[in-house]
Amino acid sequence: MNNRNIPTDDELVMMYANGNNEAFDILLDRYKSKLYSYIYYTVQDEELANDFFQDTFVKVITRIQDGKYMPTGKFQAWLLRIAHNLIIDYYRQKENENWVMNDEAEYDLLNDASLASPCYESELVNEQTLKDVKYLCQLLPENQSQVVYMRYYYNMSFKEIADQLDISINTALGRMRYALINMRKIAQEKNISLTLN
Repeated sequence: MNNRNIPTDDELVMMYANGNNEAFDILLDRYKSKLYSYIYYTVQDEELANDFFQDTFVKVITRIQDGKYMPTGKFQAWLLRIAHNLIIDYYRQKENENWVMNDEAEYDLLNDASLASPCYESELVNEQTLKDVKYLCQLLPENQSQVVYMRYYYNMSFKEIADQLDISINTALGRMRYALINMRKIAQEKNISLTLN
């Protein structure tokens, strides 16, 4: 086989960024086994590994679409770094949620989340973004909007979504990928500013 005809990772990323969705499928096939193995080895939990795997590719999709990948010939390292950061963020958040003061006091005011006052401006921005996303979801094909709602509004894992819809996890990921692509296109057409993580 002639290696000259096989596109590099960077070429595939650029092709995908320019609208060639098959290029992303090749990247997914090229790295899904290595990525999943890395994640599973790190977290030692199958369900969590599946979630991190799906979240990593969703993040990769959004970053490529946002033009945040610089072609350096190190796509695999970039991919693994995204997965690594997601894992680190997850465990940091979990650690913070479980943090408790061990003082003599019966009640710890400093760790009472119900007393925290969220930034009003931030709340308004989040509320508007959720309204915009909900509006855009209504314009998507039903199979794509289902996955977006289940993931972002019901906080379901991709495994739970796949089980609920009786589809494979890869199909759920694919629908999310196309939903994000379509939502960005519609948002541009309708001049809606979105930040999809």
